[in-house]
Amino acid sequence: MEVNKVYLGDCIEIMKTLQDKSVDLVFADPPFNIGIKYDVYNDNMPYEEYYSWSEKWIRECYRILKDNGTIYIAIGDEFAAEINVILKRTGFYFRNWVVWYYTFGQNQRKKFNRAHTHILYFTKDKEHFTFNDKDIRIPSARQLIYKDKRANPLGKIPDDVWQFSRVCGTFKERIGRHPCQMPEDLLELIIKTSSNEHDLVLDPFGGTGTTSAVAKKLKRNFITMEISKDYYNVILKRLEGKLREIKNKIEIEPEKQKTLIEVVG
Repeated sequence: MEVNKVYLGDCIEIMKTLQDKSVDLVFADPPFNIGIKYDVYNDNMPYEEYYSWSEKWIRECYRILKDNGTIYIAIGDEFAAEINVILKRTGFYFRNWVVWYYTFGQNQRKKFNRAHTHILYFTKDKEHFTFNDKDIRIPSARQLIYKDKRANPLGKIPDDVWQFSRVCGTFKERIGRHPCQMPEDLLELIIKTSSNEHDLVLDPFGGTGTTSAVAKKLKRNFITMEISKDYYNVILKRLEGKLREIKNKIEIEPEKQKTLIEVVG
């Protein structure tokens, strides 16, 4: 098993090659099965097929996680309940059902605007796991507003509703036109909370490589997997610090849709 590496291919098949109990933390942002257009993946599976596929990759995550390991899964409304059940059936222990609030929603025409994603936080052991509360505490209202001397001087552990903006097309952080880029601040909170320096962080659905980039910055080891060759190359260049962003305002010709990033080499 090579660490600090990006693997190209199907995450289930790649994880099958990894050792049992070798990973400290998994963060997964799988396709939500809501018809998003990816270049090499069908995001519109029949219900039973998507459920079965989700169960397979989650069981592989369970196998490769250490006994004190942790998993976070970002998922949409449509399958959050199912993923929760699969995690429990696999043997994971529930810690939190986090709501990531975007601060502004995605416009809808015939329903309320969607302004959140679910992040399911589970551990492999009920009692023994990494939770670095001192690294993530924030000032509390007791400290800032009420000046209450009983307040913990280190601050409070964040609530289970997290407020991070989506990475929109005009943001400096944005890389190309990937539909589901994760914000670095969100991954920083997760990685600081549930891993230590030199631990191994695994992301089965690499996307634009946010997990591996943040893990590297925080002195963790990483393994990232990506099924799309285009995004695989994006992740490699991002980790090398050789990306120039393509802003959404720039039109890309249909035949060049796969060229998501201009690489500065």
